[in-house]
Amino acid sequence: MARRTRSGRNTQSQAALAPVAAFINRKLPHVDPLDEETIVKLEGQVDWIIQDVGIAFRDDPQALDLLRDAGAKIEGDIVRAPADWIRALCAKAPREFKQLARNPERSVVIGGDNQVFAPIYGAPFVRDLKEGRRYGDMESFEKLVKLVHMLPSLHHSGLVIVEPCDVPVSKRHLDMVYCHMRYGDKPHLGAITEMSRAQDSVDMAEILHGKDTLDNNCVIMGNVNTNSPLLVDKVVTEAIRVYCGRGQGIVVVPFILSGAMGPVSTTASVTQAMAEAMMCCAYAQLVHEGAPFVLGNFLSSMSLKSGAPTFGMPEPVLSNYVIGQMARRVGLPLRCGGSLTASKIEDAQAAYESADSMHSTMLAGANFVLHAAGWMEGGLCTGFEKLVMDADRLGSYQKLLGGLDISEDAFAKDAYDEIDPGGHFLGSAHTMRNYQTAFYEPKLSDSENVESWEENGGEDMRTRAYNRWNDLLNSYEAPPIDEATDEALKDFVAKRKSELPDAWY
Repeated sequence: MARRTRSGRNTQSQAALAPVAAFINRKLPHVDPLDEETIVKLEGQVDWIIQDVGIAFRDDPQALDLLRDAGAKIEGDIVRAPADWIRALCAKAPREFKQLARNPERSVVIGGDNQVFAPIYGAPFVRDLKEGRRYGDMESFEKLVKLVHMLPSLHHSGLVIVEPCDVPVSKRHLDMVYCHMRYGDKPHLGAITEMSRAQDSVDMAEILHGKDTLDNNCVIMGNVNTNSPLLVDKVVTEAIRVYCGRGQGIVVVPFILSGAMGPVSTTASVTQAMAEAMMCCAYAQLVHEGAPFVLGNFLSSMSLKSGAPTFGMPEPVLSNYVIGQMARRVGLPLRCGGSLTASKIEDAQAAYESADSMHSTMLAGANFVLHAAGWMEGGLCTGFEKLVMDADRLGSYQKLLGGLDISEDAFAKDAYDEIDPGGHFLGSAHTMRNYQTAFYEPKLSDSENVESWEENGGEDMRTRAYNRWNDLLNSYEAPPIDEATDEALKDFVAKRKSELPDAWY
């Protein structure tokens, strides 16, 4: 077996022991909690919201004109449409699609039985064991991009792993997109907060991948939230026009705190989320038929005493299962859940809330999972230790989703020929063939006896995680990139920055 150092850490990389998949193709069946009668009732509520209640498309006359010309009923900015027509438009989006990475071996397939894990998105603060909590900056952002590049259980690098608050808002999207392109080689997202920033992201993707590749493949996606309840603002519709207009992907996620941005009942909030997302999918297909679309749901319960969001609770856990079943019925890839917690540090609360939230996300069949690692403090803070701790658990989920191995070797018949009754299998040929890959070996868990643990310093999980991410950064090597392409990207960033005034809000 791989030898251990005095610290108890395995000196041989887990990734070196077996090929690491670029994404998960699950073998376990999905958890579908609803019977046919129940799901038809929920779909009836979705159709009622689409046809009778309506969704506001605000501050974007171009979006309203397109919907009106296609046959939707518009009153002011409220859009209503026959539900069967909206469902037919949703059916034009692909059930699964590939997002190319600049390293072809790391391209991912989103949808179907595939699952893709990406880190936290959008936190303004960052925390680590030594420096504590602070505003995010470009140095922290770059470190996090490098870590995500190196963690095999994260398949996609997202975009705003933390907000680099030391760079003007008007320009930071350029630095973030370039950082993902240069210091990692996994698929990533582009900016969405303003239409020109989305366009910059697509233009940079064209430089990186080439026009022909971009015209014929999905190489970048945007991730946007509706303004629940029942409101789609121009950030969403303009992002759809930029990304889907070039045949690129869009993820649209109603962010609903039940009791605030949706009714207090999980049933109503889930159906509202479906209606909002499906209306956006229909719009995306009117912009560009066949454009990749990921239906999202970010549903959280809340404390009705304080108004604070809560995570890992039974209601959002159940919503993950329900939205998964409903999304598969519509035929759209799904984004939901993640390793979510309201805890401020990596403590027991963080562990159980994140585990409950992410485990249900996994079993529900979410195809694209933002916030799979690093999330703390209700999404306000990215934790360096939390990132690698969550990644450790994601590796175990990946093994679980592979299902039960029923190959001839898995039945181990030769081992029974070799071992006598009352003997042991540790030295059998079957064990020796499989010892490196038979069990998932987490990087951070300590399974040694207490004497060994004390001899090696008695480190707790947070300390081991701190050492882990620092060790990773010390061994980081930038993935190769074509020099001319890199220069073209840097020239584009410099030119766009020279054209933009500094703005800090």
